[in-house]
Parts: sequence; structure tokens; C-alpha cells
Amino acid sequence: MKKFINAVIYGHQDAREILVENGVIKSIGNNLGPAEEVIELGGKLVTAPYVDPHLHLDYVYTLSEMGQEGAGSGTLFEAIEMWPKFKKNLTVESVKRLALKGIRDEVSQGVQHIRTHIDVTDPKFTALKAMLEMREELKHIVDIQIVAFPQQGMYTYRGGRELVEEALKMGADVVGGIPHYEPAREFGEKSVHDIVSLAMKYDKLIDVHCDETDDSQARFVELLNALVLMEDYGTRTTASHTCSFGSADNSYAYRMLDLFKKSRMNFIAPPTENAYLQGRQDTYPKRRGLTRVKEFIASGINVAFAQDSINDPWYPMGNGNMMNILDNGIHLAQIMSPAEISTNLDLITTNGARCLNIQDRYGVEVGKDANFIVLDGDSPFDVIRNRAGVLASIRKGEYLFKQKPKAYEVELDFGLAFE
Repeated sequence: MKKFINAVIYGHQDAREILVENGVIKSIGNNLGPAEEVIELGGKLVTAPYVDPHLHLDYVYTLSEMGQEGAGSGTLFEAIEMWPKFKKNLTVESVKRLALKGIRDEVSQGVQHIRTHIDVTDPKFTALKAMLEMREELKHIVDIQIVAFPQQGMYTYRGGRELVEEALKMGADVVGGIPHYEPAREFGEKSVHDIVSLAMKYDKLIDVHCDETDDSQARFVELLNALVLMEDYGTRTTASHTCSFGSADNSYAYRMLDLFKKSRMNFIAPPTENAYLQGRQDTYPKRRGLTRVKEFIASGINVAFAQDSINDPWYPMGNGNMMNILDNGIHLAQIMSPAEISTNLDLITTNGARCLNIQDRYGVEVGKDANFIVLDGDSPFDVIRNRAGVLASIRKGEYLFKQKPKAYEVELDFGLAFE
């Protein structure tokens, strides 16, 4: 039996202790009684682990491998065109080597759950084979969900749909797609129908790169929502990006918000990447590239933030720091009222867990695995304002890592300035 004491527990306003037995949370409260081991948390904020619900682990650090020659235009479509030149030289070993760097980045900063989109427009399934191995090899430190993602399109790439289906048979957890990259709207719509059909056939989740464009007339999210609404599949479905929805006119947007509420579909926004990629054809005013995060939250529609890329042809930056993602996202979405700040951590924790459909086993709750992180601050406002680091990550009651709060060897002294 272990007892973690003197904690500020997110979602448990008055509780200060967590009692853990055999890796499971037995009790949350105060004065929980004796334990073989008592662990002092020093008044720091405890939350459920970070969730990164959208990451391309087969792409991480490939920009450095390519000699930092990314998309000169900074556009999504140029990066997609560049990718096959690098992909043809991938091996299972090279994918695993770079993916491990990305996973280390994320896990060392408090992430314990990753959904990764793996490009399956490759008849050899090189990246998929690598990730299936890593999902098993690393399950003791991180849960990995794999999306069968046709980066070059189900129809733009000859046989892409069949490759997605084969990837599902091989063990991918989620059906992916990229309808806005198909050669015409008709084929984009066909791919959305295929995505939903495959998900239901194989009992898989759905996560679609949907309308990642500034085209205010893009409507693939409307079709996806309609199909999953009619099939009652919305809670198992996620629309990622939906940048065009941020450019749509309000009369259309608010009609769709009502339909999104009815389907209960999830949304994911990668704030740093879409701010970098979108609005490239704009002069001024220049669009932010973000979907309607603020309106989703106000409407009770589940939306989460994600890293998306780490040093790849689409995005040269990224380091797996979800607090940095949150900080950028709440600025771009303008969600920093006191009430909003009190729940903004949900955007990188519980909301992502709902996208992954793991909410039944995720969270700092009695009866669930003792998985949580300790942040270097004592309140949601404090940790968000200071972009607080993660002092410890605990999985099933054991430390994945632990570090000391920042300390000075020589501390700044303003005393003389006021004499």
C-alpha cells in the first residue's frame, strides 16, 4: 500500500491524499490511514497524465534526417508531395529509431497516451510493422493507438483503400483518411463513406484528417458527421484539424454546431502546426488556422489539443511538450477567462482521452490504475501561466520518472535596488 500525500488533486477540490494498492487507486481524500510507503508531493498539482491524441510517429525527426530541407512554401500540400521521396528509404529499424526519440520526448514530459497516425500508403507496410512492434514493446510506459492513415489518399494513391483495410486486419486500432487530398470532391466523399464502412465492418474507431485547408467551402466534416450521426457512431469518431470550419460563415457554422452536438463526434486541433501551415495564401487579414475551439467548448462538444508533428516536413519544430501546445492553443482560441482557465487542462488530458475512447479507464478516480503526473505548481492557473514542467510521472503507482523543482545555485537578489 502506498499513500501520496499533500497533493492538490485536479478534479477533487478538497482531497489531498491518494491511496494506491497493487497499482490501482483505492481511495482519494484526507487522513486515509496508514500505508507501507508515504510519498510527499509538496503541495503540487496532480492531474491525470497528458494525452497526445494526434501524432505522426513515423515522421518524427525525419526533417533532420532529410538535412532540414522542408517544404519551402510552408504548405501542407508541398510537404505531402515531398514525403514519398523519403518514405521509399524507410526500414523498420529506422522508423523505430526515430519514433523512439519522439516517444521519449513525450513520455519524459508527462504523456502516457498517444494516438499515432501511421502512413499505410506503402505496400510493404514498413512503418506500420514498426509501430505494431513498438506498441507491444512499450506498453509498460505508454499506451499507443495506431491509425491506419492513407497519407497520399485512398484514391489519389492507387489501391490506398485496400491498403487501409489490410492495415486494420494487421492490427491498427483506428481508421484514418484525408478526403481533402483526394483528386476531386467526389472521391473525397467516397473515401469518407469507405472510412465509416470499414470502421463498422472491423469494429474500429475513426479519426479523419478532415478539411485541413483554408477553403471555406470544404464540407467533408459535414458528411462525416452525418454518416456517424445516422449510424450512432459519433462517440467513436474524431475529426482532426477541421481548419476550414474556422473560415466558414457563421450561419453554416452554427447549424453544424447543432448537428455536432447531436452526433457527439469528437474534434482535435493541433494549434501550433495549423497556425504554421494555414493562411499561407492570405496576405492580411491572416487567418489563425484553428478550428472553432471556443465555440465547441461553449456548445459542450468534445475538443482536444495535440502536438501533431515533431521536426518533420510539415512542421520543423515540436518537442512533445503538451503544456506548450496548451499555451499556444488557449491564446489562438482566446480561451483565458477565469472560468476557462480552471478547465483548460482538460484540453490535453480528459478531452483527449475521450477522443481515444479510454475515458472508462482513464483519470484520477477510485478503481482506476494509479496513473497521474505531478506538475510544478499548486493550481491550474499557476501551472498554465508558468508553463509548468512535470516533476513526476506515475504509472500504476510506480515512478516513470521524478525530478526536483527548479532551483538556483545563486538566486537573483533585488535587495540592493530598494536601499
